[in-house]
Amino acid sequence: MDADTQMDGFGQADAFVELAVEVFQMLADATRVRIVMALRGAGELSVNHLADIVDKSPTAVSQHLAKLRMARMVATRQVGQRVFYRLQDDHATQLVTQAIQQAEHAVGMPRHHADRTEPAGIEEAS
Repeated sequence: MDADTQMDGFGQADAFVELAVEVFQMLADATRVRIVMALRGAGELSVNHLADIVDKSPTAVSQHLAKLRMARMVATRQVGQRVFYRLQDDHATQLVTQAIQQAEHAVGMPRHHADRTEPAGIEEAS
């Protein structure tokens, strides 16, 4: 059996590897990561409000949102002429959160561990 064609316990993972790479490429932009982070906490925001939060022009934010929408990471709701954006589901949020936590570890400052309530060295019971 050819080792390159084995499934490695992921079933049809090979069919999704290229799509997973596209997801990572979509999130490989600081403005798009900031947009996901802003939407994570707010739920739903307009282009102008997002532009203020991420400190970019509304035009630039709109272009990033169009890409995120094509990737089905954000959904829209229109009220009159205003369009409100929200995350399609939790997956982009989870990826961004995990990436931020990995970055914290990379620089030796894992803030997400500081929130733990048990004393150092004591593991939670499973």
